[in-house]
Amino acid sequence: MADNPEEQALADEWAAALVEAGDASQDDIDALMAQGTQVETPKPPKAPVEEFGQSSGGLAVSGMEGPNLDVILDIPVTISMEVGHTDISIRNLLQLNQGSVIELDRLAGEPLDVLVNGTLIAHGEVVVVNEKFGIRLTDVISPTERIKKLR
Repeated sequence: MADNPEEQALADEWAAALVEAGDASQDDIDALMAQGTQVETPKPPKAPVEEFGQSSGGLAVSGMEGPNLDVILDIPVTISMEVGHTDISIRNLLQLNQGSVIELDRLAGEPLDVLVNGTLIAHGEVVVVNEKFGIRLTDVISPTERIKKLR
């Protein structure tokens, strides 16, 4: 048995967790109680990582053909269009006011970058649809190339 109350409480928590998980026998629980806090947490098995483009028929939505993507299809992501960027000092940033012009690193007419959660996925051009701005995709980066850029 554990010598101090803290070790006993920890052993009791582990015993309760093992019983709840259903993976422990009474012998396991007794051994755990005798060891106190010297128990290592079992590591869950690692899931195999599947690379994009390795499956023969593309990404499957359900069934035995591949991973079930239904669980992630409704997750919201942030999509943004980047006109360009530049680096300025804090001194110049503090001097900006209405009417100031900031020079960007892009030429007029160059395609915009389309980013999803900060990752480049496409290039496009600005269009106007029903008096609102939109973007027409001109070049979409393949999933394989996107994965390579993440590494």
